[in-house]
Amino acid sequence: MTDTNSVLGYAWPLVVSPGEEVVFHLSSATLASAEATLLRVRCADPDPDGPGLRFHQPGTSIDGPVGLRKQPLHPGSCAIVPDGPALSRTGSISLGLFLFPTAPGAGEQTILSRWRADTQEGWRLALTADAKLEFAVGAGGRVWRATAPRPVIEREWIFVAAGLDAAAGRISVSQTSLDPQAGRDTGCSATTDGPRDATWPEDTALVIAAHALEAGPSPRTAGHLDGKIDRPRLLAAAPDPAALRALSENLSPHPADPALLAAWDFSRDIPTETVRDLSANRLDGTLRQMPMRAATGANWDGRTVQWTEAPELYGAIHFHSDDMHDARWTPNLRFTVPETWRSGFYALRLRARQESEDPVESFVAFFVRAPLGRPRAELAFVASTATFLAYANSALRLDQVHAEAMLEGLIALSRDDVYLQEHRELGLSTYDTHSDGSGWCYSTAKRPILNMRPRGATFNYGNDTHIIDWLENAGHDYDIIVDDDIHRHGAQALSSYRSVITGSHPEYFSREMIEAFDSYQRGGGRHMYLGGNGFYWRIGWHPTEPHAMEIRRGMNGLRTWEGEPGENALSFTGEPSGLWRANGRPPQRLVGVGFDAQVFTRSYPYAWREPARDPRVAWAVEGIDLDAPLGDFGLRGGGAAGLEVDRVETTLGSPPHLLWLATADRLDYGGVPTLEELRTLHRGTMGDQNARVRADIAFFPTAQGGAVFSTGSIAWACALSHNGYDNTVSRLTGNVLRRFLDPAPFEGFDA
Repeated sequence: MTDTNSVLGYAWPLVVSPGEEVVFHLSSATLASAEATLLRVRCADPDPDGPGLRFHQPGTSIDGPVGLRKQPLHPGSCAIVPDGPALSRTGSISLGLFLFPTAPGAGEQTILSRWRADTQEGWRLALTADAKLEFAVGAGGRVWRATAPRPVIEREWIFVAAGLDAAAGRISVSQTSLDPQAGRDTGCSATTDGPRDATWPEDTALVIAAHALEAGPSPRTAGHLDGKIDRPRLLAAAPDPAALRALSENLSPHPADPALLAAWDFSRDIPTETVRDLSANRLDGTLRQMPMRAATGANWDGRTVQWTEAPELYGAIHFHSDDMHDARWTPNLRFTVPETWRSGFYALRLRARQESEDPVESFVAFFVRAPLGRPRAELAFVASTATFLAYANSALRLDQVHAEAMLEGLIALSRDDVYLQEHRELGLSTYDTHSDGSGWCYSTAKRPILNMRPRGATFNYGNDTHIIDWLENAGHDYDIIVDDDIHRHGAQALSSYRSVITGSHPEYFSREMIEAFDSYQRGGGRHMYLGGNGFYWRIGWHPTEPHAMEIRRGMNGLRTWEGEPGENALSFTGEPSGLWRANGRPPQRLVGVGFDAQVFTRSYPYAWREPARDPRVAWAVEGIDLDAPLGDFGLRGGGAAGLEVDRVETTLGSPPHLLWLATADRLDYGGVPTLEELRTLHRGTMGDQNARVRADIAFFPTAQGGAVFSTGSIAWACALSHNGYDNTVSRLTGNVLRRFLDPAPFEGFDA
């Protein structure tokens, strides 16, 4: 069995233009070197029943041996506040904040600190391994600790106060429940001896939600918190819990207070990686590993679910001990993409031990985009980078308790599955949950991604390369454009092309992307949607961090987790997240069909409908027997209609001029409808009894000579290569593409 994980890496940037540099960051715990080869990817799926792995090797200056070493990952989010004179003041100190612990008892967790773990100096507010608050002060080679007698409760807001009274030589910690009834009251305090003449360590950062392992402005950190922190305050005064609580409840503390060292307001600059201090000391900090912002604070009262309407109610940040945004590995290879290179899916292949029984072959994927406004072809294929990131390192196959029931069979584990179970520090997908049970709402490309590369999981990236392979086999010239650029540049990223293909699963779309496609189609563009479950979730892209996307899963849609109440607005943009259907833009309005069901047990053929015999679409079905099934073959379940499927639905916006050409409406008991399709629960909702569970093929003309063709199935792409590409799925797709590249208008349709 091929070893795909002895070398891992990521390319940065994920997307480059000809003439730009791509940098490869690699790591191996077992190999000192590997043979590197840069490849253009034609097919990334090793399935022996399909085309198999297919690459073009252009030959580059970096092909050859590359040295390797182990580069560790450091998950866990926090905020780093650089040292400053205000933090070094000697004497009394106190701190207060609101805390919402989400994994108490999961180990020691630091809440707020200016602490050096290597010398045990400074001060640190933390949760002990048995979920009790503890305030520690270290000075002169000794550590004093005050530990609360009662543990905190999971997912309950408390106010926490702690500090050192230098004059009295005492340290203290206290907690106050915000809902002290029905057994939720854990209020208690502890006081013990402390130093009278503590001096704080120099050049030591203040850290929120972790502590520093050493001195310096950007230290390594440990003891990462799982939970929310709201309105932390720091005073150069003896601790007074009542005064500290009043200060934390004050949304605008007076900056001229000479005792006020810091008053952080996390409701400021929510889309950024900066945390703002309102005190006169301006002790602003920088977030590390992208914790979740736009989180409801202790004062959230349900009057709004949009943080932009009342930012003061969203003054919390949810930190996670397993947050992973940036691996921060050092580079191993650099390569400038030649100006003459075609756009496409590319990968760095890394091989070792090729003569052994356990050969190593790993890949690091990246994309070469077509330069904006300089098309090489009339056709563009869209790389669904938002969807690739949403599913990046998905652990669902093992984490979902119902996975085998959904698949009607045992899960066959790949090496990637096993590796991911053992190495959660890679960071998971937006379908997974953090170790504290909350959902991953961010995904980024600055880390190894196991299922976005050749030999990876077939879903998404692998399936899309079957369309690329089909285009190559048919001799069609095409450019590659990517979601990121459509979001950034809008319709102009599409407008240079007569026709655009979206792939097997373009599920995640920002507002800018939806509007770009809408404008493209209204302007005469011709759109082939060769997939299923497209244009489904509304996302945001980070305003300054490339290749970082966000999704908030609320209380609707087919979801694997739900966010906290009130947290459905995107922190990157302030827009509501959730389904595009719930945001007034159902997929049917854009491409005629929309997601209605999953069917993972097997895939099915389509049956032709009478509109397929309409002379206005004779060009589409030329050479095809309309009395025979369409697509009773394919690599995903033996048919062209399967996995996730879309249907025509006029009540959701399927256009009046739409021709509903074919349907697969007998998806058996394995066809499970999406949750938004079920207004009430009753028997008879599955595919063997529910005609609304189906995959539909549709065509309709748009304005100014444009048109849309949709297949409504993820499995479609993996039926194209059947029988050496000589099959009805391939023929229909080819007929449509040739017609879409022909500038002649579509005859017989009213305006």
